Amino acid sequence: MSDVIGGDGNGGGAEDAAGRDLVRAVDVLSAVSRDAGREDLAERLRHTRARLSDPYVRVLVVGEYKQGKSKLVNALVNAPACPVDDDIATRVATVVGYGETAEAAILVETGDGVDRRTVALDDLPRYITAEDGVADAEVVGAEVLLPREILKDGLRIVDSPGVGDVPSFRALSTLSALVGAHAMLLVSDASQEYTASELRLLSQARRISPQVAAIVSKTDVYPEWQRISNLNRQHLSVDAADVPVFSVSSDLRLAAAVAQDRTLNEESGFPRIVQYLRSEVMGRTADLHRRAAAADLDFCVSQLVLAAQTELQALTDPEQTPELIAQLETARQRAEDFRGRSSKWQVGLTDGIADLIADTEHDLRDRLRRVQRQAEEAIDEGDPSPIWDQFALWLDERVGEAVTETFVWTNERQQWLASEVAEQFLEGQDDIPDIDVSDVTGVLDPVDEITGVDAASLSAMEKIYIGVRGSYGGVLMVGLATSVLGLSVLNPISLLAGVLVGRRAYREDKNARLSRRQSEAKMLVRRYIDEVAFQVGKQLRDRLRLVQRTARDHFGARADEIYRSLTTAVEAARSSATRYSKEREQRIEVLRRHLLELEKLRRQVLPAGSLPAPRAGAPAGVAAGAITAERS
Repeated sequence: MSDVIGGDGNGGGAEDAAGRDLVRAVDVLSAVSRDAGREDLAERLRHTRARLSDPYVRVLVVGEYKQGKSKLVNALVNAPACPVDDDIATRVATVVGYGETAEAAILVETGDGVDRRTVALDDLPRYITAEDGVADAEVVGAEVLLPREILKDGLRIVDSPGVGDVPSFRALSTLSALVGAHAMLLVSDASQEYTASELRLLSQARRISPQVAAIVSKTDVYPEWQRISNLNRQHLSVDAADVPVFSVSSDLRLAAAVAQDRTLNEESGFPRIVQYLRSEVMGRTADLHRRAAAADLDFCVSQLVLAAQTELQALTDPEQTPELIAQLETARQRAEDFRGRSSKWQVGLTDGIADLIADTEHDLRDRLRRVQRQAEEAIDEGDPSPIWDQFALWLDERVGEAVTETFVWTNERQQWLASEVAEQFLEGQDDIPDIDVSDVTGVLDPVDEITGVDAASLSAMEKIYIGVRGSYGGVLMVGLATSVLGLSVLNPISLLAGVLVGRRAYREDKNARLSRRQSEAKMLVRRYIDEVAFQVGKQLRDRLRLVQRTARDHFGARADEIYRSLTTAVEAARSSATRYSKEREQRIEVLRRHLLELEKLRRQVLPAGSLPAPRAGAPAGVAAGAITAERS
C-alpha cells in the first residue's frame, strides 16, 4: 500500500536543523567536560543527547468499544497495523512506531518481568484481540514497526482497548497510560453524540494530558455526521472549547491510498489530523525537548565557566587569591548544606509527599464511602437479588469513577508538588523537570469481583412447606380452643385460622429472607469497597513514593554537580598559586581561549535573552549567585 501521508502536511526542516545543532553542541560540550575531569556533567549530557536523538512522541488513541480506533490507526499509517473486526475487540494496547522493515512483537508477562517476543505481522491479531490468546504466558502489550514517513520523526501511536468495559476499569488504565503520553485522541463514531462517560473521560484527560483532540469517525456510514459533529462541539464548548474536533472516514482514507487519489484523501478528513499531529503535538514536544537540552547545556557551561574563571582570576590577580579561596570555601560549605537532608527543598519534598499521601488516602476513602452509602440506600429500597448483576455493574462503575477522580486529583497534586520543589531549588528558571510516573499498571488487578447473593426465588414446595408450618400452629390452637364448645379440632373455624396464620408466617419468612439478603448484599459491598481502598491506596502510595525518589534523585544530582563545581574551583584557585611566571602566562592564555569557546557555544545554542549568560566578574560572585539561585 502506498504511503500518501507525506503530502498531508509540511515537514519541519528548520526544527530538524536546530535539533542537529543541539546534538553537535552536546557532543562538543561532552568532550570539553571529560577533558576537564567532569564525568558527572558528561553523563548528564549523554542523557540529553539520547533525548534529542530519539524524541519519541506518544499519542494515545482511546474510546469506547467499536468506535473505529484500530481502523483510524491503520488509516493514519496507511497499513494494516492493528486488527479490525466487526465482532472481536482489541484486548491489549498496541504501539505503532517506525522501523526500517515491517515487524511485530508481543509483550508477555513472565515470572521475571516482561519479555518481548517477535511474531509474524499476520499472526498478531491472534494475540491481541479479545479471543483467548495463543501465547504460553499472559500478553500485556504489542508493538508494530512500519517504514512510514509519518512515524519517522518519533511519532508512536497507541491503539488502546475500549473503555466501555466497566468491570475491568479500562478508563482508569487509560488515564494511567495517559500520564506518560504526549497527546490523546478520543474516538467516537457519528452514530450518536457524546455519552456522559465519554465527556467525563475527556474532562479527566484534559487535566492530565497537555494535548487532547476529539475524533468523529465513520462519517461515510452515517449521513447525519455533520449534525453529530456540531452537537459534540456544543458539548465541548461548555468546559473544553480548546479541544479541536476532527470528522474523518478511515475507509475513504484507505481507499485514497490504494487509488492514489488526493481529492478522496482530502474528503476523508485525515490531512487535518496529520497536520495537527505534526504542528501541535510533535512540534510542541520537539520544542520542549530543545528547551530542556538548551537548559542542560546552559547549566553545564556555567559549571565549567565557574572553574575556569576562578583559576583565571587567581592567576591574573594573585593578591586576591586568599580572599577568593575563602569565599569559595564558604560557598562550597553552603553547597554541602544544600544537598543535605535538612535543606529547604529536601524538607519541602519530604513534608509535601507525607501530606499528599495523607490527603490522597482521605480523598479515596471519602469518595468510596459516598459510593457505599448510595449502594446501601439502593439495597434498602428493595430486593437486591433479582437485579444483582445490574447492581454489581453499577457499583463497579461508581467505584471506578471514584478511583479515577482520586487518581486525576493525585496526579494534579503531585505535579504541583514537583513544581513547588523545583521553584525552591531553581527559582526563576522556566524549565521544570518532567517526572515520569506512569508505571501504575494493574491498579485494581488484585481486587476480586463482587460475589453473588442468595437467590430470592422459592420453589412451590418450599412455599407450601412454609405455609403448612405456620398454619399447623394456628389450626392446633384454635381447634383446642373450640373443642370446649364441642367442636372437633379440625373445624371450619380452626381451618380458617390456620390459613390466616400460615399466610402471616409466609409473609414474615419472606421479610426475614429479604432482610438477610439485604444484609448480605451490604456486607458484600463493604467487603468489595474495603478491598478496593486497600489495593488502590497501596498503589497510590507507591506512586507518590516514586515521585519522591525521582525528584530527590533529580535535584540531588544537580546539587552534587554544583558542589563538585565549587570543589573544582577551589582546587583550581589553590593550584594557581604554585605556578611559575612563564607557565602562568601560558595557562592564562589557555583559560581565556577556553572561556571564549564556552561563551561561543552558549550563544550558538541558546536564543538571545532566553537564559542568563555567565558574568565576567569575580568568580566568587558567580559561585555565590549560583548557590543562592539553587538554594532558593
